Amino acid sequence: MCAMTTFVLGGAHSDFARHLQREGRELADLVAELVDRSFEDAKIDARDLARSGTIHVGNAFGELFAGQGHLGAMPATVRPELAGVPAARHEAACASGSVAILAAMAELEAGRYDVALVLGVEQERNVPGDVAAKHLGAAAWVGHEGDGARYLWPHMFARVADAYAERYGLDHAHLEALATQAFANARDNPNAQTRAWVLDGAPNPVVDGRLHRHDCAQVTDGGAAVVLASPRFAEAWAARGGRDLATLPRILGWGHRTVGLPLQPKLDAHVEHELMFPHLAQAVADARRRAARDASQISAYEVHDCFTITGYLAIDHLGLTAPGEAWRAIEAGDTARTGRTPINPGGGLVGIGHPVGATGVRMALDAARRVAARGGAVQTLNLGGSTATVVSLVVGT
Repeated sequence: MCAMTTFVLGGAHSDFARHLQREGRELADLVAELVDRSFEDAKIDARDLARSGTIHVGNAFGELFAGQGHLGAMPATVRPELAGVPAARHEAACASGSVAILAAMAELEAGRYDVALVLGVEQERNVPGDVAAKHLGAAAWVGHEGDGARYLWPHMFARVADAYAERYGLDHAHLEALATQAFANARDNPNAQTRAWVLDGAPNPVVDGRLHRHDCAQVTDGGAAVVLASPRFAEAWAARGGRDLATLPRILGWGHRTVGLPLQPKLDAHVEHELMFPHLAQAVADARRRAARDASQISAYEVHDCFTITGYLAIDHLGLTAPGEAWRAIEAGDTARTGRTPINPGGGLVGIGHPVGATGVRMALDAARRVAARGGAVQTLNLGGSTATVVSLVVGT
């Protein structure tokens, strides 16, 4: 057994269609729910964390939407039996949850602790849409880009779509195909924000540039949690529950790359490179190298389609097609849930929703659940800001 393996014992995922404020609930209630449900799913309790455990919370915008910082202390606030367990909060925009996972993995691999609870939480629906857009804009370089944009992130990724089109060509029909796929997959997902949407004849207005309403992930309230364990803890856990350790999902490899905040320098920096954002491909390659897996050994992907254009460009940055030829995989049906390399079989961010700090954790949980049910390996690709922070995980057995 590899000493660097991190096992996934279980986790929890809230219903992303919920509206916490309308329920009379707040972030604290969501954290309490996730703690309880993840403990139940993973068959552990607070005593396991008290003996040799750690807690990591991914959250990007707690201060802005809810006026609440210091979220590392929230699990012990809502569940006093966790008092004394070391905890920390992590912020990396939309990659906050993945960075929280990396921090937990590092502590487990260093031998500091044996089990980790990782939460990703966000409340975003408690303010008007234009206020939410301004808050979310804090993940860009504030005061230096996006001036005059009503909705900053649709504006920024419309620019990405323009740059992609100029470089390789881009038919919006392929973006529409990805949106259609996302909503179709989400209909079968009981936690998806759009599962009850009726799209036939629904208006699909332009939001910014090439991007229409259905090209955009939603503003979402929600959270996800995973329970991670060292080999030593996982072995004892499997023995006491009569489980087969060999079939337990684990994080086999990881990649993490960070570049500057502003978008335009990223678009300008690699005009001669075959890929628009080579640091994405580097993070993907790092994760595969550490996992000792290549693309032929990845059975499905969870990618960060905050907009359809990010899902589109993920295809060639994952190496599934030649640069600029993601359309080939879409037209061939490779990315469909029943295709050769399914992408976002649960609906992705466009279909499931995008509570920013939770997305990386949700991806890891969905990857682990697919591995537990089907075997194989699943790779995640989680982006923060305009691809400023990139994290990729390979989950397998």
